Amino acid sequence: MSEFQIIRKELQALADPIKARFLPRFFKTGPGEYGEGDRFLGVMVPNIRKVTRSHLQAARRDILKLLRSPNHEERLTALLILVEQYRRGDKARKKAIYDLYLANTEYINNWDLVDLTAPRIVGYHIYGKDVSVLTRLALSESLWERRIAVLSTFWFIRCGEGGEALRIAGLLLRDKHDLIHKAVGWMLREVGNRCSIEMERGFLDKHAAVMPRTMLRYAIERFPEPLRKKYLTTKHTNNTKRT
Repeated sequence: MSEFQIIRKELQALADPIKARFLPRFFKTGPGEYGEGDRFLGVMVPNIRKVTRSHLQAARRDILKLLRSPNHEERLTALLILVEQYRRGDKARKKAIYDLYLANTEYINNWDLVDLTAPRIVGYHIYGKDVSVLTRLALSESLWERRIAVLSTFWFIRCGEGGEALRIAGLLLRDKHDLIHKAVGWMLREVGNRCSIEMERGFLDKHAAVMPRTMLRYAIERFPEPLRKKYLTTKHTNNTKRT
């Protein structure tokens, strides 16, 4: 039995039919929704992490089979294994995992898959290096590549540098999708929390009037109420047309 088959069997043993019915609604898998067609076994993240820890030496071929699975939890398992292999790998191994990740973005196709992995692989890998890949991802037609661009800047923010997050936010100010509005607003909030509130406020003073409302609300969520009201009452001119 291959490691891929063993992992699949372990995940199936942890499947919960009740959660399997609930998760498709939570992750918006209906016709026309962002997760359309995704399938769920009903395995929760703590249990997926337990399976992951038992298979940190999984071979590339088995990881790719999991990553290209129609089952959400199998794709997440593959990605979490990659995160750990990246963390433990040498320079060559890190580069190989980074390349594999970017070559398979079509399978990193829900917000949790992106959020749990993009900062730790893409963000880590390009920190202090050429960041042009984030521009390409931010301008992609793929919703998930755009979200990868946004969440990758979280690593920069954790290192105390908010400039790259603001740059990517500027590219996505007129994005049409709610999941990008939420992600950008979240990163703007984290710039204020972890880097510089002056940086965040400077960005908001310049762009609040054209930001999607959801993006703005996420960005100012922890501001004092008078300051929140100030930004919320800024004349709003955004038409959400993505550039």
